[in-house]
Amino acid sequence: MLRWGWWRDAAGRLRQGWLPVVEATLAATVAWMLATRLVGHPQPFFAPAAALIVLGQARGQRVRRAVEVVLGVAAGVLVADLVVQALGPRTTWTVFTVILLTVALAVAIGASSVSVVQAAVSALYLVVVSPPTESLVPFRFVDALIGGVVALVASQLVDVRRPLAPLVAEFRRTFDGMAEALEEVAAALADRDEAAALAALDRARRLDAGVERLRTAVLAAGEALRLHVRRHRHIGRLRTVDASVGQIDYAVRNVRVLARAGVTFNRLPGPVPAELVAALRVLAEAVREAGAALAADLDGADAEADRHAERADDAALAAVRAVGRLFTPGQTLPLAVIVGQVRATAIDLLRGVRTDDDAAVLARVDEALGLPAL
Repeated sequence: MLRWGWWRDAAGRLRQGWLPVVEATLAATVAWMLATRLVGHPQPFFAPAAALIVLGQARGQRVRRAVEVVLGVAAGVLVADLVVQALGPRTTWTVFTVILLTVALAVAIGASSVSVVQAAVSALYLVVVSPPTESLVPFRFVDALIGGVVALVASQLVDVRRPLAPLVAEFRRTFDGMAEALEEVAAALADRDEAAALAALDRARRLDAGVERLRTAVLAAGEALRLHVRRHRHIGRLRTVDASVGQIDYAVRNVRVLARAGVTFNRLPGPVPAELVAALRVLAEAVREAGAALAADLDGADAEADRHAERADDAALAAVRAVGRLFTPGQTLPLAVIVGQVRATAIDLLRGVRTDDDAAVLARVDEALGLPAL
């Protein structure tokens, strides 16, 4: 018997994922209605099927998948028609030949797995369920076209006015996660709490998933902009942000290594320098400001983006200066690792939000750390 906790978790997942449910249901239903009433097809199976297949793809890949679905249906219908005319419908040899030829053709032309499956299913359906005739062949292609177009329209309706809004939200979520991980490491060190340090490390490890969501959000935003003619002016801004994702990935890795060193440092005897705890909290502030700068840049608020970038710059360099004063001869290896990761995180943050070249960023950070200039 299912417990109350299971129902609570299921309800929570539904609250978070209600949009794809509504999106798929409405798109499939609308595709069916258009195929039956507009085209007059009495059994428009491929219209809702194509809509569901396209919406099942990650945002940012749906335009390509819609084209592949339509082409896959066309290829499957063509192969099925030729084979049925040669061997007859609903025979074992017909099924074998249709699947073999359809899959081989799709693979030979370099089609994706979605196109291969769609072509094979389309051909198999026509052979087993509804053998094609000359009058029915065009309907299958039109059905797939309707389903693909409806799916694309449905996927863009939510963000039609602000196509970059999901990407902005994902940026804020990613940077907030990094900042919270740093704050948890700082709190664990201040309290000498090993359990809290391990929890901070676990949070830092989960940040990788946030980076993948961010990459997907960038692809989805690019697709949304391509489908909005009046939004083309934002594409250049999106390319700049896309280039920053690599630096964000590096920063996430740095935070993870820093959190691991924090666990080790927490197990060592002796006090934790208060300056180290303060530096990590300042670095967390720099992370939040960097995230706000990138989000404001995407929103087109250039003046606000510059202000946040300046604050991120100041906080990152302040954190580097603070740990630089702690790095003296005889310090432990975990402290050295933390100092190194604070430096690396600051470099990646500044590379992500500043227009300075890499050499200039590196020189400024190393100067703050107290290293000799090259």
